[in-house]
Amino acid sequence: MIKAVIFDLDDTLISEKRYIESGYKHISKLLSKKLQKDELELYQILITLFNEDTKNVFNRMFDMIGVIYNQNDVLELVDAYRNHVPTIDFFEDVLPCLKSLKEKGLNLGIITDGYANAQQRKIDAIKASNYFDEIIITDKLGKEFWKPHPRAFETMKEKLNTEFNEMIYIGDNPEKDFHISSIYPIQTVRIYRDGVYSEKSYLNEVKEDYSIYSLKELNQIINQKLCK
Repeated sequence: MIKAVIFDLDDTLISEKRYIESGYKHISKLLSKKLQKDELELYQILITLFNEDTKNVFNRMFDMIGVIYNQNDVLELVDAYRNHVPTIDFFEDVLPCLKSLKEKGLNLGIITDGYANAQQRKIDAIKASNYFDEIIITDKLGKEFWKPHPRAFETMKEKLNTEFNEMIYIGDNPEKDFHISSIYPIQTVRIYRDGVYSEKSYLNEVKEDYSIYSLKELNQIINQKLCK
């Protein structure tokens, strides 16, 4: 019987692409003042470079616009990006789903990877604490405890006073979200959101127990589990 429903954050509850766009808008505004460059043009450059390759976007931007820079300049932008207050919201199917789960008396949690400051600002922006009983940012445990490490699931089990076989986890990233089922009897659900990491390969070929394309489909799975 399911007692706790745990969610990933990025590309499960919120759009990582929208977060990235929010961050690049913030950076473009900062740089337009500092470099006397057009803000919209800078933003479009950042988005184009990211779509080409997600690595070293700020370095490549400086190269493209012909600005001499050093590593400290890049690190300043990275810090500003991670610490900006994002303009984001839940996917439209999230709040109705959470309301339905709460009406069933289920505990709700979030386990999310990513740099602690950035993840905390996302969580604050969507007011996640109003809807979830427990929220674990794995980076606060230590980067070595990012998923697929089981530590966050062990911590969540204790915080929610439940058993592993009473938990179900919903995520999107095949590289790290579903491997937990090979360690503990946690059931897993993959949601397809056309996310940033959706093309990753499964870790050790461990796949999800269920697949959905909207959280509207989650209720049917939960109802089956509640009847057992």
